[in-house]
Amino acid sequence: MLLISACLAGVNCKYNGGSNEVDKIRKIAQEEKAILICPEQLGGLPTPRLPCEIVGGDGKKVLQGEAKVLDQNGRDQTPFFIKGAQETLKIAKLCGVQIAILKARSPSCGSGMIYDGSFQGRKKRGDGVTAALLKENGIDVFTEEE
Repeated sequence: MLLISACLAGVNCKYNGGSNEVDKIRKIAQEEKAILICPEQLGGLPTPRLPCEIVGGDGKKVLQGEAKVLDQNGRDQTPFFIKGAQETLKIAKLCGVQIAILKARSPSCGSGMIYDGSFQGRKKRGDGVTAALLKENGIDVFTEEE
C-alpha cells in the first residue's frame, strides 16, 4: 500500500486550486493499491488557499514548536499543517503504509528540500511537516522527482 500526494495524481487540491499531476504517478495510483491524501485539506485548509512556507526551520522544528508555517500574508497556519500531518499519519497506520510518494518542496510534503520561507522560490534542506512526521514513524518518504 502506497500513500500518494493527491495533487500528483491529478486531484485539484494544490494551493491555487490546480494539481501537480505527474503522468507516471497517476498511473501508479491507478495500478497499485494507493491512498491519495492532501495533508493541507485534511488539516482543514480550503482550496484554493494562499501559498505557505515554513519559517524558522523545517517540518521537524514545526512539530517541536520551534518553527511556524506562515501564509504569504504572514498569517500563522501552523495548526492546520500539524493537524493534517497527524491525520495523514493516522491513515497511513490504519492502512499499513510503509512508503509515501509526496510533493517535492511542499511545506507539508517536501522531503529533503523545502522552500526557505521567503516566498522568493529559494530552497533549503529539510522536510515538510507531514514528511517529517511520517519519517519519524518509520515510513519511507520519496518525492515525485526521485
